[in-house]
Amino acid sequence: MSKEIGLFYGSTTGNTEACAEMIAEQISLDRVRLHDLAADGVDQLGDYQYLVVGMPTWDYGELQEDWSDVWSELDDIDLTGKQCALFGLGDQIGYGEWFLDAMGALHDKLVSRGASMVGYWPIEGYSFDESKALTEDQASFVGLALDEDSQADKSPERIETWVLQILSEFDI
Repeated sequence: MSKEIGLFYGSTTGNTEACAEMIAEQISLDRVRLHDLAADGVDQLGDYQYLVVGMPTWDYGELQEDWSDVWSELDDIDLTGKQCALFGLGDQIGYGEWFLDAMGALHDKLVSRGASMVGYWPIEGYSFDESKALTEDQASFVGLALDEDSQADKSPERIETWVLQILSEFDI
């Protein structure tokens, strides 16, 4: 099993890919292996002890197409004992009723497969109506919340802060 961090993402417009690359750079490129779902799928997800996983939310709370294509395959992957941090992209202004819903679905799926989640992120600084990506107490998102549509200028600082957080939470 690799001691490296596996960073898996699906990206349609390139925003999630760009954020994944920023996260990889912040962690350190020699410690991270990037996996674009469109090319790699999820077969290697179980090969890593430490995972960073990203998905944008589409339309009215929908999964991004690369994730949708492999969604059922996740049911066959045992993530027991793996530590996982999520990041999600959404549009809190245009789709405020479904902000980061796909990240919430991914969180639940990975937890059901045995993953231990880290990297929860505070809701302060966001303006949205509803989200399925909130913790039970509604005080945090289940991962880093990024909005490249209305808060792209905040993404670099959020990524930098979050990467420091998850590296301290990972059992490395």
